[in-house]
Amino acid sequence: FPTRRSSDLKFVAVRRNNDGDLVAFKSNTGKEYDYETAKELCEKGLIENAQTFKGKGGGTYIRGVVDGDKDNNLSNLPNF
Repeated sequence: FPTRRSSDLKFVAVRRNNDGDLVAFKSNTGKEYDYETAKELCEKGLIENAQTFKGKGGGTYIRGVVDGDKDNNLSNLPNF
């Protein structure tokens, strides 16, 4: 995992497509990010409660910080 930096940014809400996949994120500042932009922020360690991982097919995806706290699961965030 990339080194985590101290950051004030965190995701507080998500948008899903018709299949239920996460497609956009809203930060605690109210700014909305499409998936690709959010992924870049996560890769740089700028989002406190999210990180990227490599999927089985080799793609890079966003997930909540894996620390055993279910509140960090991005799927549990409210929709916007």
